[in-house]
Amino acid sequence: MLYPLLVRPFVFAQDAETAHETSLELLNTFSYLIPNTLHRKPVKVMGLDFPNPVGLAAGLDKNADYLPGLGRLGFGFIEVGTVTPRAQAGNPKPRLFRLTKHNSIINRMGFNNKGVDYLLNNIRQLPKHDYILGINIGKNLTTAVDKALDDYTLALQQVYTSADYITINISSPNTPGLRNLQSEEALEALLKGINECRKGLQDEHQLNRPIALKVAPDLDNQAIAPISDLLVKYNIDALIATNTTLDKSNVMGHPAAIEAGGLSGAALTDKSRQVLYQFHQQLQDQIPIISAGGIDSPEEAQLRLDLGAKLVQLYSAIIFKGPGIINKITKSITA
Repeated sequence: MLYPLLVRPFVFAQDAETAHETSLELLNTFSYLIPNTLHRKPVKVMGLDFPNPVGLAAGLDKNADYLPGLGRLGFGFIEVGTVTPRAQAGNPKPRLFRLTKHNSIINRMGFNNKGVDYLLNNIRQLPKHDYILGINIGKNLTTAVDKALDDYTLALQQVYTSADYITINISSPNTPGLRNLQSEEALEALLKGINECRKGLQDEHQLNRPIALKVAPDLDNQAIAPISDLLVKYNIDALIATNTTLDKSNVMGHPAAIEAGGLSGAALTDKSRQVLYQFHQQLQDQIPIISAGGIDSPEEAQLRLDLGAKLVQLYSAIIFKGPGIINKITKSITA
């Protein structure tokens, strides 16, 4: 109740990126005052025991700086990143825009992060926690797309023992050429290399870390089948559908609609639903799907589960509706 009356006006009075950082710093600072609100609805996905199926999408906490606070909000899983092997500044500011009328966000952050070593140091200092922790990895801007496998395997090697699962992000629209890795030929080479790297890590560490692939909502219909076949062929453990969209048709007329970057939030809902449906029709539960993009109510979360998702991820809904939406969704859904 306090969020729309007191917190949101304060947060939205600041520019989007400043508000993002300020809110998370305050959450961490006062995390000891927050009762642990985890609502249990256990589900097993990727061989992992999730306390509930509602998670935080990557992008909110790129460097695992804010896990002490975020971990008390009731998430069944939290995905940090996207992190790259080397630290990078990302795109010039401003690069984050709220479209409040549409409950949506445009970002062109560009994988800004402090690098794998910094993120892992934060994770090592975490106390014991109930939620499942995912680490989302990407390639550095200065790494050529045809050399992307080098960055992904390096990052995979670095984070392997510190994550409960690892997401391969090839679908951000803000790193030039990255989405080209979703083409059949490029994706086959990438997944083959990642699978070989994983086998070596399994032997070395004597443990298996599930790997998910995150795809864009802007895929051609003809791309769904070959991507699905490659996921199965190379033993990828889950699909995350979807990242942000370049399609601004649902927000035309808003002053920020002209901004470059990926659109998330309510304006992405229909497109994300459709991609989920298409992949589920193709995969037929051979590989679990994690649905992300425009989930902002118990009804929408339930619809994604009914359309075939095993887990759901939130991001924009927390900004526009407050952290109370997490438990509101968790209490209402049925698997």
